[in-house]
Amino acid sequence: MSDDLITEEKRSKVPHIYVILLMMIGLAAVLTHIIPAGEYSRITDDSGAEILQDGTYSQIPSSPVSFFDFMFAVPDGLIDTADIVIGIIIIGGMFAVIERAGLIELAVSRLAHIFEHKGLWIIPTLMVPFALFTAFTDQIELALVYLPAILPLILRLGFDKITATGIVLVSTVVGFGLGLTAPANVGTAQRIAQLPLYSGIGYRALLLAIFLLIGIAFVWRHAARVRFNPEISTRYGTANAMTEPVPLTLTIPKPTGRQIAASIVLLFAFAFLIYALLVFGWFFRELAGLYLIIGAVVGLVAGLRPSEIAESFNSGFQKILLGALVVGFARGVAVVLEDGNIMDTIIFGAAQLAQMVPDSLTAVMMLVVQAGLNFLIPSGSGQAMVTMPIMSGLADLSGVSRQTAVLAFLMGDGFSNIFYPTSGYFMAVLAISGIRWEKWIRYIWPLIAIWYGLGAVAVVVAGLINY
Repeated sequence: MSDDLITEEKRSKVPHIYVILLMMIGLAAVLTHIIPAGEYSRITDDSGAEILQDGTYSQIPSSPVSFFDFMFAVPDGLIDTADIVIGIIIIGGMFAVIERAGLIELAVSRLAHIFEHKGLWIIPTLMVPFALFTAFTDQIELALVYLPAILPLILRLGFDKITATGIVLVSTVVGFGLGLTAPANVGTAQRIAQLPLYSGIGYRALLLAIFLLIGIAFVWRHAARVRFNPEISTRYGTANAMTEPVPLTLTIPKPTGRQIAASIVLLFAFAFLIYALLVFGWFFRELAGLYLIIGAVVGLVAGLRPSEIAESFNSGFQKILLGALVVGFARGVAVVLEDGNIMDTIIFGAAQLAQMVPDSLTAVMMLVVQAGLNFLIPSGSGQAMVTMPIMSGLADLSGVSRQTAVLAFLMGDGFSNIFYPTSGYFMAVLAISGIRWEKWIRYIWPLIAIWYGLGAVAVVVAGLINY
């Protein structure tokens, strides 16, 4: 570690992420003693999802959490998110096996040779397809696959971990926040708002192009600066950028027959992974089992002994453990709010806040409310089922179109997914890259501010054009 980085770490006064989250859990526990308890009625739709019913909120007897409830919040959070935690840990082990087999080095060397004189163009080359795939499928969790695959390449080209992480997170979140045919967030929100499925796609496609271009420019600017001034990376705790671009005489290692066979197996495995996500709707539980099989089979085909595969898995588990556990810690906040029966009260209060502004600003306030609630309800479809019944009714009362209410939900819910520590996949990506949450926030907050500012303009324009 460089002296500059050591100095920076000593100067940093930001507590560890565990401390931050425990303080948030403690604050949530205190709020259960202050905020009245309440609940909405819910109905179960044809898919089995529980959807909140607007206009049914009522106060119930107070049930503030006790000291023991607070003490159990993190264990309960880990239990609630066990599938995510396990999936995150195992994906770290799988990529450790793939790395030990030499497959990552082979792919990185070839791609680095292709981009050695035009390294910055790797940024849009990767970000455009990442964003489009997410916009059509809503598979934002594939960021956990993208980052380990591209991280060695980005470092080899002379950039830093922030650049690699920005490529993945910025592109996938803009695709998610302005989804085109994404079933989980766009489909769920429009179904609840009683709109034609995937309607309004033209305006969202235009916004996607604009927001993605801004995201690419943001990542490009940092990458260009850090490639020729690696000291910039120390500001974000990632002092590992190469001091020189990749040399022209880059040597490309020749793969062995077993490595070629393992690469083919890996390609087919990832193709099946994507198919399973899209067709079977697999989540972390199923993916964790698949990751174990992929790592073991690829390792054996590549010529690794069983013990070497096991050691690689163990090494990968250790590297990613922090990010995995953070998901459970973060879930503890919602656990406390739900145990204290104040989650619905907070949702009711947010809806009342949105009603307090002039009708011309209702859509903007919807955007703000959705962004705030995403801290407590990081699931896109989950937030849609809770908030869209209320926001649809509010839209009708204020003259805002329901399509605009859906757009406000998408952007409000979407962009903050790479900002809040309660976002499981986001914290897992940071764990893979080895970037601390507060360091990432220091980097990304200007882009988030720009996006939300433009998002406010976008929903106002939507109202003017009767979107």
